[in-house]
Amino acid sequence: MSGNETRTIAILALQGVQLLDVSGPMDVFAEANTQAGREAYRLRIVAQGAEAIRSSSGARLLADIVIGTDDGGPVDTLLVAGSPNAAVTAPDEAVVAWLKRVAATTRRYGSVCAGAFVLAAAGLLAGRQVATHWAVADRLARAYPDIAVDPDAIHIRDGRLRTAAGVTAGLDLALALVEEDLGREIAMRVAAQLVMFFKRPGGQMQFSRREEAVPAGRSALQELQRWVVANPAERHSVASMAGRLGLSPRHFARLFVTEVGVTPAGWVEATRISVARRWLETSGSPPKQVAAACGFANADMLRRAFMRHVGVTPADYRKRFTAKD
Repeated sequence: MSGNETRTIAILALQGVQLLDVSGPMDVFAEANTQAGREAYRLRIVAQGAEAIRSSSGARLLADIVIGTDDGGPVDTLLVAGSPNAAVTAPDEAVVAWLKRVAATTRRYGSVCAGAFVLAAAGLLAGRQVATHWAVADRLARAYPDIAVDPDAIHIRDGRLRTAAGVTAGLDLALALVEEDLGREIAMRVAAQLVMFFKRPGGQMQFSRREEAVPAGRSALQELQRWVVANPAERHSVASMAGRLGLSPRHFARLFVTEVGVTPAGWVEATRISVARRWLETSGSPPKQVAAACGFANADMLRRAFMRHVGVTPADYRKRFTAKD
């Protein structure tokens, strides 16, 4: 394909689609046309049926291409938009067949947010590294063990496949595609015009709230978990926690993993990070004080644990999420 040809971007939008999964990427590509001074991209919405597509917000979209009635011509890039119910609703067989056929002929294909579940159902993610919304990443990994799901990535490129994390990450993915096609300068101008990061700092785990889980396991274990959350600065070794329940450390560790799903040490660290996040969001306390209040020996240990769990430093997290007066 020459540098001046028009590329067709087709976005599959099923009923209940998340509107921004469609409109976000389309606005990026439309702005790229403006910045390039030509029609670098031809944008098409694909639907399963002829009726209007009702989004999860209630807004309705009209399709340019209807599966089974109009193939719309060659597709350069195929993207599948996500929806709030995509993780629990199997796509229709006609959709799966269409995806398999079209993806085989495109230069690249991919998904935004939970649209990854639709591609997975069509067998188009097997053996691939994939990004999806952090809240459903574990579900995707369990449902399709042959997929390597990265719960922190904003977007991932794996061969012809491109996948993006939740909702607004579709804009990041689209911008990366613009950079691939039209170069860095135009992509930077698009980002500036849309007032978005050219390269978003950090991954999506900084937005995740999945570590704030409800207590799990039998009642005694749940009571222990509540006590740890209320007293994160205490020394919570396996031995000390086992002692509170009157169990041997070995028996307690086995029981905890069986009923909670993680090791006691891993759960305690994740809980302390969750508490630290709330401290950073709501207080101006210095790192040393936050570390002590959350059970870390010093600010450096807090920083290292924070990077493991959240993907950014406590200082950067505070800048982005602190409460403003």
